[in-house]
Amino acid sequence: MNLFHNRLPPEPADPAGYAVLIDQYHLQVPLPYQLAAIAERHSPKSTPEWQLLTPRHRPDDSLSGHLVFALKWEGVRLSVLNALFGSLEADLIEKIIQEKPTSRYGRRIWFLYEWLTDTKLDIPDLGKVKAVPILDASQQFGINNGTLSARHRVINNLPGTRAFCPLVWKSRTLESFIEQNLKLRASEFLGEVHPDVLTRAAAFLLSGDSKASFQIEGENPSKDRTQRWGNAIEMAGSVEMKISELERLQTIVISDDRFVKLGLRTEGSFIGQHDRSTGEPIPEHICARVKDLRFLLDGVMDYVNRSLNGGVDPVVVAAAAAFGFVFIHPFVDGNGRIHRWLIHHILAKGEFYPKQIVFPVSAVMYRRIHEYKMVLEAFSKHVFPFIEWIATENNNVDVQNETRRLYSYFDATKQSEFLFECVQETITNDLPGEVAYLDAYRLFGDGIRQLFDMTETTVHLLHRFLGQNGGKLSNRARTKEFESLSDAEAAKIELLFSNCFEGVPTGVMPN
Repeated sequence: MNLFHNRLPPEPADPAGYAVLIDQYHLQVPLPYQLAAIAERHSPKSTPEWQLLTPRHRPDDSLSGHLVFALKWEGVRLSVLNALFGSLEADLIEKIIQEKPTSRYGRRIWFLYEWLTDTKLDIPDLGKVKAVPILDASQQFGINNGTLSARHRVINNLPGTRAFCPLVWKSRTLESFIEQNLKLRASEFLGEVHPDVLTRAAAFLLSGDSKASFQIEGENPSKDRTQRWGNAIEMAGSVEMKISELERLQTIVISDDRFVKLGLRTEGSFIGQHDRSTGEPIPEHICARVKDLRFLLDGVMDYVNRSLNGGVDPVVVAAAAAFGFVFIHPFVDGNGRIHRWLIHHILAKGEFYPKQIVFPVSAVMYRRIHEYKMVLEAFSKHVFPFIEWIATENNNVDVQNETRRLYSYFDATKQSEFLFECVQETITNDLPGEVAYLDAYRLFGDGIRQLFDMTETTVHLLHRFLGQNGGKLSNRARTKEFESLSDAEAAKIELLFSNCFEGVPTGVMPN
């Protein structure tokens, strides 16, 4: 094989598993990020785009052969299976199952067919056989407390429901992040922080995250809007997640609703531009169809509850659900900020945050805005070719084909890796940096008040002057606000500042 769907393998190999199923049955689904193939030699090297196996792994060139191979070596890909099962006659699947009714892979195929199609096959319930999980825990994230399907003798450990069930593969990157136990590291660090410093750090980090969430959307919010959205973020995790709550959050995000229809969309939507001459839409991302919005959103909420209760890592849950939400794009405006609120909500609900503080994930995303956009675009570019649309009279888009599975069953591994990177940066850089800064400021203020009778406002002003001038009082400060200081007193202040802020960023303290 030289080229497969415009994807070149690293060495001669024959496609297998999902690649063959997609190709032979002409399935209109995005290709998996990694395809499987059988190499000619016995020590092939895989790449991010190709999982190469040896000749001894070659499956039977049949529907059952490639289905079993896919489940065994590639994991469960619901989008492909959903499209495949929808294109096959039921008796083909019945024949596969009846050939080996107790096979662990046959039972999984049986369950997934009935689960995805909501159709019962003409096969009697299985007898007493040891139950097997649907997801292989060494490959993908599933719940720990899956439910037994006595009919199929399988344990349903899927993290979601038929409405919304993105899956995440246990990549080396994700395994590495989980081994770091970032939650414990944050908790141990904060346990050593002075209570006053922690209180101030929490306030500054919350305000910074709120402002950054608007800045990602290209807005420079007023202090009032920043404060109101900060209050909403602070409440994340303590409110019940439902559509009406998301609609309430939208009213906080949108300051002027005269030109924005609030609530769930009632027409198509896209992300992109309009042709400058004709006004026709030039979409980069097509949002979910209006008729699917409530079904999908209910699925997102069920996914969050099922996954968190089932012990799935909260960062993985937050990535799958929050990015899934923004891909669906249920509102005319405000989706991005609510998407980031969902990250906070799920991390708090999953007790990933210490109760007294909110991690400024949006601030990290704003600093890494290029990577953030690439993660969003990775999904959009992946699914865009499979959406049929036409332009409407008002230069919107109208989707012509069934697209629900594109939003229900996507691979959320890339999104999970990105969110983990943001969380790690928050815990290892932002949090310690803010705490170190505020602790240094506390020590500086205590030292100043031992030397002089100064109000907090004056101490703050003194700190600003020193921070802006490399730790030295400028001529302006010495001749105006602090003209009463002697040279010896000024030298003591500068020495105190140097001692307190050694190795700590001395930028201007936020208001």
